[in-house]
Amino acid sequence: MDSSTFYYRYVTLSIFEVEGSSMRIAELSRAAEVPVPTIKYYLREGLLPPGELTSPNQAQYGQLHLERLRLVRALVEVGRLPIATIRELLADLERPDPDLHHILGCSLKPTSDLIDREGPSAASAEVDELIERRGWHVGSEAPARRVVAEVLTAMRQLDADDLAARLDDYAAVAEQIAAIDLDSVGRRGEPAAILYGAVVGTVLGDTLIAGLRRLAQENASARQFGHREA
Repeated sequence: MDSSTFYYRYVTLSIFEVEGSSMRIAELSRAAEVPVPTIKYYLREGLLPPGELTSPNQAQYGQLHLERLRLVRALVEVGRLPIATIRELLADLERPDPDLHHILGCSLKPTSDLIDREGPSAASAEVDELIERRGWHVGSEAPARRVVAEVLTAMRQLDADDLAARLDDYAAVAEQIAAIDLDSVGRRGEPAAILYGAVVGTVLGDTLIAGLRRLAQENASARQFGHREA
């Protein structure tokens, strides 16, 4: 299932979100479009809280389970996080005062590790200077540091120094996008909802930004170099 299909299906789940509703595991499976064996696996792994026992072999599940199942699927299918990491994140969420900055950083780390190369890049110092110059609060081990450094190195190897020279311009746009992202998810209120929105929004948002960039490039090209009807 691709990310857009994943998100669409969860938007349609609102018809099941009735306060105080309860359902058996088969009904939970249909509502969330998650196979029963998968739900049982999540229960065994402690990713879902146990249902309310109605008999030795039967349990009822409610809104809390549907919301948690939605979050777990986002972390598994969109965020591509390992089960052990998800378990730790959920445990952090259940604390009285969860550290959302830490939780979001852990959940989004795999999505930012785009380039996998060994060793430091020659442009690492340049990225460090950018972060300091713009006053960004970024961890020293953040994978995105290496991603940006490798992209700058690749640009120069391909004689695209003019693009690398616009690093601060790109950074300014990235700041605006990040502000939109965090403002949107921050309005969700509940930590679990913020985490869900950040994971889904980041993965789909990357594709959205790429598509909008292509549209804007076509428009800019038409304005700068002249527009002809096909």
